[in-house]
Amino acid sequence: MREAIATEGAPKAIGPYSQAVRMGNLLFCSGQIPLDPVSGQLVTGDIAAQTRQVFQNLSAVLTAAGGSFADVARTTVYLADMGDFAAMNEVYATFFTAPAPARSTIQAAALPKNARVEIDVIAVLRP
Repeated sequence: MREAIATEGAPKAIGPYSQAVRMGNLLFCSGQIPLDPVSGQLVTGDIAAQTRQVFQNLSAVLTAAGGSFADVARTTVYLADMGDFAAMNEVYATFFTAPAPARSTIQAAALPKNARVEIDVIAVLRP
C-alpha cells in the first residue's frame, strides 16, 4: 500500500507528486530543490547555501515519516554545473555518518526554478 507523506516543513509539491511515498518500510523522497518552505522562493546564495536548504527540506520530510538521515540508503544529486561538486559535497558530508549512503551525482541541463542543486533520497525506516 502506498502512503503519501506531507509536511509543512518542506515546500509543497508543485505538481502531481507527493513529497514522499512510504511503501512498507521503504520511503521514497521526491527531489528537493532549495525552496524556502514558507515563502516558496528559491533561497539566495551560493551552492553551499542551496545545498543546506535542500537538506533542511529533506530532513523535514524524513522526520514527518518517522525517519532521519541515518535511515537513508541511497541518494541522487542533480547539479546544474558539475563545477559545484566539491562545494556541494562538503555540505553533503555533514549530514551523513559512516557508512555513507550509496549515491549518484548527475549534471542536469536544467533544474526547476533554475536551482543549482536537487537531491532525492530513499530511506529504509525502522518498523
